[in-house]
Amino acid sequence: MPTAKFRASTILSEFEQAKTELVGKAVILTDGKAGTVESIWLDEFHGLRISIQGHDGKWPISTIKFAQTGQTQEPELRYRAGPPNKARLTLSAFQH
Repeated sequence: MPTAKFRASTILSEFEQAKTELVGKAVILTDGKAGTVESIWLDEFHGLRISIQGHDGKWPISTIKFAQTGQTQEPELRYRAGPPNKARLTLSAFQH
């Protein structure tokens, strides 16, 4: 297979693998947004980007801070109050 076709095939294969691993999984982004990955795109300028249910926009895959692993149950969003400026929003899908 010519080099260009081989590289294109590799890119598409890795894209499908990323899609399989992330779509439907709970994630928390570095900016605090949390939710379930709806879709994934390959952007020629920014690389892989994701959309999250309930949030408008697309974010670079590099902004994922935590991702759900190995659980089949739906994630549960929890809010835990604390001292001022210390409230926490967590997803039950993450084991700490």
